[in-house]
Amino acid sequence: MARPVRKRIIAQYPDNWSLSPEEVSGKDVVLTLEEYETVRLIDYLSLTQAECAEKMDIARTTVTAIYESARKKISLALIEGRRLLISGGSYTFSDRKDDHIRKGKNTMRIAVTYENGEVFQHFGHTEQFKLYDIENGEIVKEEVVSTNGQGHGALATFLDACQVDALVCGGIGMGARYALEEAGIYLYPGVSGSADEAVKALVRGELYYDPDAHCDHHDHHEGDCEHHGDHERHCH
Repeated sequence: MARPVRKRIIAQYPDNWSLSPEEVSGKDVVLTLEEYETVRLIDYLSLTQAECAEKMDIARTTVTAIYESARKKISLALIEGRRLLISGGSYTFSDRKDDHIRKGKNTMRIAVTYENGEVFQHFGHTEQFKLYDIENGEIVKEEVVSTNGQGHGALATFLDACQVDALVCGGIGMGARYALEEAGIYLYPGVSGSADEAVKALVRGELYYDPDAHCDHHDHHEGDCEHHGDHERHCH
């Protein structure tokens, strides 16, 4: 009698259950939920396979097999122009979150575009965010996380996945503004200088920011950020 497959723990369902090229060719490729989860943990959140195995409560060798299968399927979809579907598998859902995502019910999480201790000025090109957890008016946790090469609209999804409540940044484009608004993330743009000091000022209600600051990407000069508007606002 075949040994039953142990269910693998996944932390969340995908936001998108299918990806399709403009011109579909060949049979659909089906990615199971546990295959999706290994890609999410290893490629998206930059966990090691050992850390992934711990999160999914399975052996590392099992993670390796699932991950390799997932990468093979994704490559088929990309190279051969097949439709990629996410469906099925042997899994159990858990509301356990990744360590840097977990936060308390009364915690406010603030993200700052981050580079060398400063507020990075080009939201769409930031490679890191620094996350600050605030409880009872005090910073109780700080962590720097990598964006894994994502940019612009995808960064809003990344911040939403990290349960961010507010973002402090320099310049930011309109598309990213809309994406953050849809995710319910409050925006404090036009800030420069020390990231730590900016968050402390925000917690005190003393952060000066420019609500009209945006990235000017005309003529394909991506990253040329300008602060528009002749005033700054006090954060209350």
